[in-house]
Amino acid sequence: MNHADQTYLDLCRYILENGTKKEDRTGTGTISVFGYQMRFNLQEGFPLLTTKRVPFKLIVSELLWFLKGDTNVRYLLENNNHIWDEWGFQKWVESSDYTGPDMTNFGLRSQQDEAFNAVYQEQLHIYQENVLQDDEFAAKYGDLGNVYGKQWRSWEGADGETYDQIQYLIDEIKRNPDSRRLLCNAWSASELENQQLPPCHYAFQFYVIDGKLSCMFNMRSNDVFLGLPFNIASYALLTHLIAQECNLEVGELIYSGADVHIYSNHIEQIKTQMEREPRDLPTIQLNKEKESIFDFDVADIQLVGYDPHGPIKAPVAV
Repeated sequence: MNHADQTYLDLCRYILENGTKKEDRTGTGTISVFGYQMRFNLQEGFPLLTTKRVPFKLIVSELLWFLKGDTNVRYLLENNNHIWDEWGFQKWVESSDYTGPDMTNFGLRSQQDEAFNAVYQEQLHIYQENVLQDDEFAAKYGDLGNVYGKQWRSWEGADGETYDQIQYLIDEIKRNPDSRRLLCNAWSASELENQQLPPCHYAFQFYVIDGKLSCMFNMRSNDVFLGLPFNIASYALLTHLIAQECNLEVGELIYSGADVHIYSNHIEQIKTQMEREPRDLPTIQLNKEKESIFDFDVADIQLVGYDPHGPIKAPVAV
């Protein structure tokens, strides 16, 4: 039985039945609950949802982007990954350098006005091409500030030094697997103003027992329909990668969410997904020749046996 989909759908059902209507930063509106935990046994398969198609290659390239310590969307665009485009685009259209059509509140307007959406898509394409082709533009408007990659790989301490939290985790798991300090933190209070989007998955911790590596990740805010399936698969993949380098098996993935919500314009999509029967989970294959997780490319990570239901589209709230 596929417990991953069922566990996720139980959360969706719980929110719809027990959640409270709540306003939010984007102006979209949500149904929200505060505090929820889920557990996934990684020995039973890779927890990529089957009740809708989730684009695995986007998850891979985003995670590798984090692990490279990169904060510029150029790498993502080079890998045909557009999940961070809107935040870089927002940085550009709100600057004095932007002279195109008014893009105020483009996230909501593009959903409600077909004519505006056509203009928005044109401007977004211009932004993407400029990031890919213009080094100066990419440096200024492709960079999202001190987001995940910066915090994971170059955390700035109070002593003025920078710390590679991912390398620390790997080294510590190898030399002291019973440590209770196998933790990475992406939430830096002093740098929130320098981040285009403050971290949603703000911390994670590893745990080693019986030769298996488990991971618990914490989220302050979570878009259940669009974001959470990515988050689950991304941290599952991170656990697999670090387990391979540390010569361990994978154990459990544990999710702990604070403000866990379904956007008001995702409710019908969620209901459609809840009507679908889960299928068998896939597995993943990692390139065994890669000794370090920092050496992995997208082609080194393969998904095997993924047979999901079709995709379900929904707008992203920016």
